Amino acid sequence: MKQLVEKHPLAIRWFHWVNFPVLALMIWSGIWIYWANDVYRLGWGHTTLLKFFPKSFYQAFHIDHKLAQGMAWHFVLMWVFALNGLLYVAYTLISGEWRALLPSRHSFAEAWQVVRHDLGLRQEPLPARKFNGAQQIAYTAVILMGAGSLLTGLAIYKPTQLAWLTTALGGYEWARAEHFILTIGYVLFFVVHIAQVVRAGWNNFRAMLAGFEVVEVPPPAPLPAAQPASASSITPPLSA
Repeated sequence: MKQLVEKHPLAIRWFHWVNFPVLALMIWSGIWIYWANDVYRLGWGHTTLLKFFPKSFYQAFHIDHKLAQGMAWHFVLMWVFALNGLLYVAYTLISGEWRALLPSRHSFAEAWQVVRHDLGLRQEPLPARKFNGAQQIAYTAVILMGAGSLLTGLAIYKPTQLAWLTTALGGYEWARAEHFILTIGYVLFFVVHIAQVVRAGWNNFRAMLAGFEVVEVPPPAPLPAAQPASASSITPPLSA
């Protein structure tokens, strides 16, 4: 027997669908800014294993020579990203949604079971609740990453006016590297998140669109049939 069950309230869905394109555009405009000083790579000494990003990448997507345009877009979207994040956190605190979202002491052990389940190494079904342990850790981490992106972004945007913040983050170079690492983290989260959405199927995706999902519930148990009264159980009327 199938039944509609509410899963995500309207506010959560709005915050989600506003944040997704805003963050994606911030990453894209951030690459325009990064082009002007693309110093990061994976390697050691004069050996480079991976460079972020090769010159051919900039040319293929016409990202080169757009520093001013990238900064303009990045700083405008920064305010939308910050406001949306603050409203989301405020809503989860006021509505009590944080209770389902915040990790508990069992979340890390459960997250390992979720990984094993997704890899096909565990056959037992996952706990039937709004967010499992892996989701609690991932979604809470993204919120903390958002705060980190705002702080590191402000530190490299106004290193003189906010010298105390830039110093606390290790200086300008460290703050810029931290900002870049957080961006890589968002990209990895996007890849895993979208893969999980595809794996979960339409029912899970519909919950973030319409707010409800269809779940299988057992049919109600039939009522017990009335037992006919036996002749011995009938009390004869009292004689006058």
